[in-house]
Amino acid sequence: MAVKIVIVVQARMSSSRLPGKVLMPILSETLLHRMIGRLQMIKHEAQIVIATSEEKSDDVIEQEAIKINVPCYRGSLNNLLDRHYQAARQFEADIVLKIPSDCPLIDPRIIDQVLDFYFAEEGKYDFVGNLHPATFPDGNDVEIMTMACLEKALKEATRPLELEHTTPYIWENPEKFRIANIAWDTGLDYSMSHRFTIDYEADYQFINNVFEELYPAKPNFSCDDILKLLDEKPEIYQINAKYAGVNWYRNHLNELKTISAEQTKLTFG
Repeated sequence: MAVKIVIVVQARMSSSRLPGKVLMPILSETLLHRMIGRLQMIKHEAQIVIATSEEKSDDVIEQEAIKINVPCYRGSLNNLLDRHYQAARQFEADIVLKIPSDCPLIDPRIIDQVLDFYFAEEGKYDFVGNLHPATFPDGNDVEIMTMACLEKALKEATRPLELEHTTPYIWENPEKFRIANIAWDTGLDYSMSHRFTIDYEADYQFINNVFEELYPAKPNFSCDDILKLLDEKPEIYQINAKYAGVNWYRNHLNELKTISAEQTKLTFG
């Protein structure tokens, strides 16, 4: 029997630092549309679901999902773990991928790499990701979990950060789950030096520049293509360089036992 893969993309309008970022324009389409296009390039057959909240402000997310012909699940605003689980259950997932909506430059080849590992070792792991520890350029976030793993996390997680960020309960409790991590096969670690995700206006300008440079000639451009572009045009790298290494960990170092201060940037400017 075929394994049903569901990719859940959490998206909302009420971002605290850059409200409405997922609907900002990239080459005449929304950032969310461009990101879904990247996900649709993976070689594995998967159901993509946009998971947003029931807040009225997120009606536009549902409208965008309808426009781009991707199913939309609406659930809790703040309990993203529950929203993730309910979306996966509604679409009868066997395994669930968490791909954040702030990763429009994600390389579909990296998603396939993590999926290939999971299926090569099928039944051996509850959770496979590429973030613990991270080595890929920030914005290539892939986390795979079985439905049983996700359900166990939903039943047992209680801390606000576990509910808000969906997967911390899993990777913070390796004694409860069978976990594997995929490292970047270059042997390099660009997780703190290269930022391909969006949380600030400078990130949007960076992403827009990358799409304008690469997309017209090669819509399925790779992580390597981006790095080559940044070598050729270092001024693009500099657009959001000051935010490289900035992530949500910095606000929870006293709560996370598997994350060290070296895995986040505490100040920027």
